[in-house]
Amino acid sequence: MLEGLIDRIPMIFAVAIPAILAITMHEAAHGFVAMWRGDDTAWRLGRVTLNPLRHIDPLGTVVLPAVMYFTTGFVFGWAKPVPVNFGRLNHPRRDMVWVALAGPGVNFVLALVSAIIWGFTSPQGGATEMWIRAALEVSVLVNVVLMVFNMIPLPPLDGGRVAVGILPDALAFPLARLEKYGMLILIGAFFLLPFIGRELGMDLSVFSWVLGPPIDYMIDLIRILSGN
Repeated sequence: MLEGLIDRIPMIFAVAIPAILAITMHEAAHGFVAMWRGDDTAWRLGRVTLNPLRHIDPLGTVVLPAVMYFTTGFVFGWAKPVPVNFGRLNHPRRDMVWVALAGPGVNFVLALVSAIIWGFTSPQGGATEMWIRAALEVSVLVNVVLMVFNMIPLPPLDGGRVAVGILPDALAFPLARLEKYGMLILIGAFFLLPFIGRELGMDLSVFSWVLGPPIDYMIDLIRILSGN
């Protein structure tokens, strides 16, 4: 068993390093744009940084992803949200949209850059090059999944912030009030429903229904843009 775990260490790092980088830059981007638009809360708390330790949530970034990787092969988690005082932004409602888009935007750039670098690697390379190639493939997938997932239009996800910022008040205010229930809704939809479906012999995999098509579309787009 120990020997098998040791053999998996390179692949664990090939998954962990791109995932940590994706999460770290996603959160730092929120803080940087918030500071640019007038709120220095994240800066004063040391969250506008590429130091991953400042963004790690022990449960959401370490324990849950590790348990899910070894039990299901699927990785899901979260980082500590970057604190933003929307009332201090120059134009709160408009700037909230830019702050929210910063994280997914950085993930798109990381995925595209990873795909471009991947094109310079060779499938006939040595062990180190093959590891780099695998890590870049993981980077594309992790960043695309993180981007698409966060753009679900439900607060507190980034897509929910964007929707609240651009929808008319009659729709934005009720949506904003869902924020305190948002994570419970997501956990129920993405984990509880599939579990119930398996018990009933039904396919209730909301993740593949909702996120599958946009993830495939974004990966195809990145493939076209990168030429790989």
